Amino acid sequence: MQKEKTKGRGLRIAGRVYLIIVLILLYAPVAVMIRFSFNNSRANVTWQGFTLKYYKELFSDGNLWDIFFTTLFIALLVTVIGTIIGTMGAVGLRKAHFPGKKLITNSVYFPIVIPEIVLAVAMLLMFNGAGISLGLPTIVIGNVTLVLPYVYITVKARLVGMDPSTEEASMDLGADRFYTFTHITLPEIMPGIIAGAFMSFSLVLDELIITSFLTDAETVTLPIKVYSMIKKGISPEINALTTIVFLAALLMVVVYFVVSDIAGRKKKKKMA
Repeated sequence: MQKEKTKGRGLRIAGRVYLIIVLILLYAPVAVMIRFSFNNSRANVTWQGFTLKYYKELFSDGNLWDIFFTTLFIALLVTVIGTIIGTMGAVGLRKAHFPGKKLITNSVYFPIVIPEIVLAVAMLLMFNGAGISLGLPTIVIGNVTLVLPYVYITVKARLVGMDPSTEEASMDLGADRFYTFTHITLPEIMPGIIAGAFMSFSLVLDELIITSFLTDAETVTLPIKVYSMIKKGISPEINALTTIVFLAALLMVVVYFVVSDIAGRKKKKKMA
């Protein structure tokens, strides 16, 4: 009995140590980035005092904000298109039966399985072969292809856990397919849709490989801008901007969890 208690205590300690190590690996780089956004030095090597001047310079840097808003526009557009297509694909393939369904379903996972560099080169060759000029449209198409599997997987997982009898009951009571989808299916799979949208937005916001292959000289995104600054050193303004983006994303996640928690409590009260 004593050995089992000792073993259990050792496993708990090991689990906590493992959790701490994972959290350090995940958030230590973010903490360093935030810290150096307040550093009074352009070198970002040693700490030379607290300052807000780089945040002031950031808000007066029109070129950097233009690049950021271009990146944000691409991320939002890709997220909307990818979420709609991915959700429609997951819902449509759920009950469909036709020859080649398995092949189509498995092919959805290709953008996840194959390296991004391969996908980027393949799409570049496709656009060049079709005589399509590179630019914003090709960036959007390339990134939509990248995020589709993530939306499809999250929505499909939600559909698998859904009770099909609720849809059948709605149809038996006289509702058409559109009403059943909008009032029964869609609310049930909404957490999966939101999760897929968040994942898509995050992927596109920092996407470098596909975007750099499919862009033109006039369209510059934030990851491309940061990558071009590596040799000369990343400006503290970039640290300030990425800090603001990180805090905004963190706030969105917190709001989502709070709203979900409130909605869950209301649903439990109605069922009680």
